[in-house]
Amino acid sequence: AMNRVQLLGRVGQDPIMRQVDGKNPVTIFSLATNEMWRTGESEVTQGGESAVSSDISQKTTWHRISVFRPGLRDVTYQYVKRGARLYVEGKIDYGEYTDKNNVRRQATTIIA
Repeated sequence: AMNRVQLLGRVGQDPIMRQVDGKNPVTIFSLATNEMWRTGESEVTQGGESAVSSDISQKTTWHRISVFRPGLRDVTYQYVKRGARLYVEGKIDYGEYTDKNNVRRQATTIIA
């Protein structure tokens, strides 16, 4: 069995360090990855000439990154800044939490 993720993207905001009741602190930040693809090739006729044009679409996906490992957690908090280009390796964790309205929510995070 394997659960392994590799992401290359840009950091959305300066990391924050969070301490949850008695547990070890965790450094959290968001990472944006961009996917680009070509869409619908259409014939464009201009002055009798026929040319093929294709539009490029882009989609940005935001990932929530959590760093628990002590050394890495501190280095991330200290040195990673908003806008930095970062390579992250880790595993996907599909957690659940209860929000302030007592609603169960999914929280997908990458454990770096």
